[in-house]
Amino acid sequence: MLIALMAPRPVYIASAKGDPWADPKGEFLSGALASPVYKLYGLKGIQDEIMPPLNRPYLEGYIGYHIRSGEHDLTYYDWLQFINFADMHLK
Repeated sequence: MLIALMAPRPVYIASAKGDPWADPKGEFLSGALASPVYKLYGLKGIQDEIMPPLNRPYLEGYIGYHIRSGEHDLTYYDWLQFINFADMHLK
């Protein structure tokens, strides 16, 4: 519900395979299940309820997501995805 409340603003969700306490599947589903609210604004959210593969970010809509290899951390890879997503929506 918190992700849905961010509509119509762009939001990016990031997970790590080795961080099970953060519940990567649940993090992804929170974005996917918030997508109908974005659709009410005429915006694209996450179009699929199947998680993308490791290290392949979903950047197509106003809700972005990636799951990367590794453990709980904030890495250079994460920052690259955040910046790519921001460039798409906030220029």
